[in-house]
Amino acid sequence: MRLLHTTYLLLTERNVSKVAVLLGLSQPSVSASLKKAREIFSDPLLVRSGQKLVLTERGEEIAASLGAMLESLKNTINRTNQFDPGAVQSRMRVAAVNCFGAFLIPPLASSIRQKAPGISVDFFAPSEKVDLIDELGSGRVDLVIGNWPAPQQSLKSTTLLHCDIACVVQKSNPLARRGRLSLETYLDADHVSPTPGSSAFYSPIDGRLSQLGLKRRIAMSVPEYALIPAILAETDLVFTTARPYAEYIVEHAPANQLQLVEAPREFDQMNLYLLWHERAHASGANQWLRSVVRSVARRFDQTLHAVPTTSELLAAS
Repeated sequence: MRLLHTTYLLLTERNVSKVAVLLGLSQPSVSASLKKAREIFSDPLLVRSGQKLVLTERGEEIAASLGAMLESLKNTINRTNQFDPGAVQSRMRVAAVNCFGAFLIPPLASSIRQKAPGISVDFFAPSEKVDLIDELGSGRVDLVIGNWPAPQQSLKSTTLLHCDIACVVQKSNPLARRGRLSLETYLDADHVSPTPGSSAFYSPIDGRLSQLGLKRRIAMSVPEYALIPAILAETDLVFTTARPYAEYIVEHAPANQLQLVEAPREFDQMNLYLLWHERAHASGANQWLRSVVRSVARRFDQTLHAVPTTSELLAAS
């Protein structure tokens, strides 16, 4: 790129000494660049006519082409540094785990539609058939919002949320009367769990139990999170998830059928991460979308920590 810039200045200024001053280089260095350019283009480019240098016909063609190319590159750099979401036409893909997508995607959609109506976003739940690391690396996926115990070291990441883990049961289930489940009671119960979304990452629930040398009894697994509330309403199964999602499904359950109870204290908090690939780190569109995701997560985090837990409500009553 430096050689092309030097060549363009030589062809427009037609003066080796002046170009050397403009670039802060020595005259021999600029002369060497001219020699290299002549070899690359197989043409003298600049020839002497009396006391001055003039362009050959080939030199005039190259000067015009280089000028257009450098101007286009300059405009591209300016667009990246001054990204205007309202003026962009683009399509992006974001993988988001269901237990957080349910309450993060709606405000995300609102922000995107208001600020960047020309950006289309495909939200999808991670699947065991999709290698998210490979998808990010290839550019087929732009961002991943995930809740595994630790982000992949090969990807860039930031933490969006820390939240407690909670359980949901049928309101007539005897466990519904408990403010918090003990670990023993939790392990004695039968559980319903979504089918693991990706073989690359393990469940933060079962991962924590594995660290303790324990395993819960999953009596039923389902392919869709959307099926779980209806299953809970008809069975004695226990569903364990991020507390915000537990609150969400209890609130949206028909006829006040479900009850939230706190998970055993042995569970750590669940973390929500935003991940992207190095190749997209400097992308204006990717940077903007990351900032929108972080902003929505911050607003939700403030609301999350302002709401008392079930145990706190019981203690206050």
